Amino acid sequence: MSAQGGEGGALRNRFDRGPGCYLLNHSVGRPPVGSREAFTAAFYEPWLSGVGEPWPAWLAAVERFRSALGKLLGARSDDLCPQPDVSMGFARVLQCVPGLTSRRKILLSERAFPSLGFVVERARNLGLEPCFLPAGVDERDPAAWRPWITDDIALVLVTQVQSNTGVQVPVAAVCDIARERGALSVVDAAQAVGILPVDVSGLGADFLLGSCVKWLCGGPGAGFLWVDRALVQRCEPDAIGWFSHADPFAFDIHDFRYHPGALRFWGGTPSIAPYALAAHSLEVLLEVGVPRIRRHNLMLGDRLRAAVPGESLSSPAAACERSGTVILDFGRANDAVAAALAKAGVQADRRASGFRLSPHIYNDEADIDTALAALRAAGVA
Repeated sequence: MSAQGGEGGALRNRFDRGPGCYLLNHSVGRPPVGSREAFTAAFYEPWLSGVGEPWPAWLAAVERFRSALGKLLGARSDDLCPQPDVSMGFARVLQCVPGLTSRRKILLSERAFPSLGFVVERARNLGLEPCFLPAGVDERDPAAWRPWITDDIALVLVTQVQSNTGVQVPVAAVCDIARERGALSVVDAAQAVGILPVDVSGLGADFLLGSCVKWLCGGPGAGFLWVDRALVQRCEPDAIGWFSHADPFAFDIHDFRYHPGALRFWGGTPSIAPYALAAHSLEVLLEVGVPRIRRHNLMLGDRLRAAVPGESLSSPAAACERSGTVILDFGRANDAVAAALAKAGVQADRRASGFRLSPHIYNDEADIDTALAALRAAGVA
């Protein structure tokens, strides 16, 4: 299906694509057209108007963010709490673990994003102990998780999409095993939301974390935490502030009461700008539709995969097992490939597993053909 006449088409013009061939959407998504104007209207205009406090309008911008995000995730907005990033959200979740279970081991994969491993290591101060699923375990197979989710595991961190392998983990199946074994589960969906349909009601997770900087095209700083409403009132995070309070404007220094919902995970005076910006991108992506984005991504990914030697493919082949990223490793030719991609204006990046190329809805067949021409110039396609 042609991007010009199919899933992409006019949608390309709804995003500021920038110069060259941009395939770094696993890192930073391109902003939708109108982002600057939407940000000005939601953030600067209430501030500059000089008519009363800007806070009512600013807090309304955060609510707009939560509302759009809830629609994207199939969640109630009340079950969502803004976070500065995934790591801080995860740290706050871990602060609750000692009050939720007598178990103390936290299971995570060695392939999880390192920042989350750092958070777990520091959680030793809470009496928690990291337990790592070895990198050699095939995380696509739920049965491979089962021997590791033992009766002493307090919480399982499941990375829905691994950034450096392109693997999509069967989150719901792993969360089911965790629940069966009496363990809590938290999903890192940072590389999934915006490119894979994510519905929290079908995952069986207790917590879900994500951010808007990648496939959601909303810029950095607009992280988020979803908490299962059946669990939230038992959660007592330590990193709190006046916006974690049931009544932030009570102003009684001797009386702290947790917010009854997910906002107990918030904190002090909130940042507004990241959420004012990201709300616009979420609304645009809701109009486009994540299933449409995924179909388009798979089509362009297949076009790329079909033109390179099979042995160069580091990421999975099956659509149900792969993320939005195609990873290519050409061994000794990698330096030549890097030079050829740069010369052609193809914006991709390189990790130990290979080159990461991630097409979004605003990419088209011409972008893939530009990348393939560079690979041919390097003698690998």
